[in-house]
Parts: sequence; structure tokens; C-alpha cells
Amino acid sequence: MDLNHDAFKRIVESLHDGLYIIDDAGKISYWNKAAERITGFPASAVIGTLCTDAIFPDVDADGNDLNTAVCPIGDTLPDSHPREVEVYIHHHDGSRVPVCVRISVLTDAWEKALGYIGLFADISDRKNSALRVRELEKMALLDKLTQLANRYYIEREIQSRFEEKKRFNIPFGILFMDIDHFKRVNDTYGHDVGDNVLRHVADVLVRNVRPFDLFGRWGGEEFVGIIRNIRQEDLEHLGNRLRKLVANTHFPHGMEKLKVTVSMGATLVDDDDTMESIFKRADSLLYRSKAAGRNRLTVA
Repeated sequence: MDLNHDAFKRIVESLHDGLYIIDDAGKISYWNKAAERITGFPASAVIGTLCTDAIFPDVDADGNDLNTAVCPIGDTLPDSHPREVEVYIHHHDGSRVPVCVRISVLTDAWEKALGYIGLFADISDRKNSALRVRELEKMALLDKLTQLANRYYIEREIQSRFEEKKRFNIPFGILFMDIDHFKRVNDTYGHDVGDNVLRHVADVLVRNVRPFDLFGRWGGEEFVGIIRNIRQEDLEHLGNRLRKLVANTHFPHGMEKLKVTVSMGATLVDDDDTMESIFKRADSLLYRSKAAGRNRLTVA
């Protein structure tokens, strides 16, 4: 198919992506309609300017300052290889627009470089979609009130720990706990105060464990800790330390300082355990602590 100049120009102008051409002096010599739409800059304001003057970024895709205004062709110049990069460009209204820029070298019939051609696409929707996905994932995995792992996340983590135990024989333990007399707190002070107590207990737990241990809210006033690579005596020590920290923490309520305690069951995984069996055992140990007077830890 033989395209004349006018037909080729109509095709280029109909592109959805922005297209620009940079000559061997680093100046923009062509700027299509899509480039105008994406950036807000008309061709008349751009053609003849250096690519670093006003449009191209000094901020990368993570929002980091690149220290100097660098045209995306900067990385292409040394070896003439095509490049693709995600950056933020300046919009005419002063905002930043996330774009994916693809740069190729323009050569003549003798492979001599004549300049560069750039094609860039607005990826705002992609960025927003990725952000929405991350937020949805966060919502799906975290308890809204305490910002701890929710039950689904806990179950997923337990399954991962079982796989780790099977493959590498790395043990793990479960701390299953329940706030003592929590109904009394809600009945006496109201559910808003009860919610604050849940948040404070959650904060005590996550601030006083190793970063690779996971604590989550199982439901209601129940919490679960998944403790990796630990022996039974260390699990018992950790459980009692957390129990005492909760018992000795004051939760402010007006002029009052409220205190609560937790009862716990603690157990290490056995070779023949399943998720159901380890939770059943931990739950049974928890209720033995309750029956023995609360604010206790029972280990088996």
C-alpha cells in the first residue's frame, strides 16, 4: 500500500496516543492532536522547543524527583535502543499526567540517526484502576475497625504456614485470645467505647511482636496471633507477656482509665494438624483459661 504524505498525516493525526518527533538537535519538530489533548499544550507552543523545556518530566512514575528535567530520550541516546518508561508529564493546567512513553530512533536509509519519535499514552485510568485494586485488596484482607488482618486473611496466612511447615519443617504456633467480660464493657459504656477498647488491644498486640508474626481479628472480641518459627516455651512466654501488657494498659475514657484483660489459648502445630484441628484445640485451650478464672494463658 502506497501512502502519500497527506494520507500518512491523516493516520498520524487520528492516533489515540500522543506522537511527537524530536530532531537531532533535541527540538520537537512534530506534535500530533492526541499530544495536544493529553498535555493541553497546542502544537504551536511546543514545536521548536527542547523536549526538556516544559512538557517532559522531572518526576518518575513513583513520584520521585529526578533532580533534573530529563527528556525520555535521555536513556535512548547512548545506544540508540528503543525505550519504554512510565513518567509524569506536565499538563498545561499545571497538573501531572501519568503517561507511558515509548521512544524509538528515526534513521535514514543508511541507518544514520535523524532524530527520535516518541509515542505516549495517558495511563491515568490504569493507575486509578491499580489503586482501586489495591484498596479493594486491602478492604478484603483487613478488619475495618482495628486495621488488623481479618478472618479471611488469617485463614490464608495459616494455609501458607502449613505449606511452609510441610516444605521446610518450620514450626508455627497459634495464640487465640478473647477480651474478658467484653459484653460488660459494651453494656456499661456503649459500643463506641467498646470499639475503642478493641482498637487499643489491637495496638498493644501489633506493637509488641516480631514484624513477621501476624495478628488479626477473628471476630467480635476474639483475636488470633500466628507466630512463626517458635518453640512451645517461647510461645508461652510471648503469650503471657502480651496478656500482662494488655492487663496493665489503660484505655482513656473521659476522666476514667479503663482496663481490660484477655484470656488465651496457645498451641504449636502438630504434623497431622489441619486448620480445623489447630483452631479447635486453641479454642478449647482458650475456654479452659476462661473457666480457670480469666486473664490466663493455657498452653498445650
